[in-house]
Amino acid sequence: MSSPASEPNATPTPAELLSLRASIDNIDAALVHLLAERFKCTQRVGELKAREGMPPADPAREERQIARLRALADESGLDPEFAEKFINFVIAEVIHHHEAIADSTD
Repeated sequence: MSSPASEPNATPTPAELLSLRASIDNIDAALVHLLAERFKCTQRVGELKAREGMPPADPAREERQIARLRALADESGLDPEFAEKFINFVIAEVIHHHEAIADSTD
């Protein structure tokens, strides 16, 4: 299937749009790499918690992280509600991993 830009009567994509999309692609790649690094750290945290008999979740830490990231988002011009939804998604995934680690060491 051909792309719209390669069709004979298609309007060419402006150079600025192509440049912005390239920047978005680079940022997306950086986000994936950063998330991978974060999950490597949380994996080690989960292993340590399992070894020490600690619970997978730490609600007090989670509250502090949410508040901290909401403030960072606000300072950066990002919607704090979005930042909270994002970190809640990440936290839920981390807890799921920690529970799986704890279950595998039982």
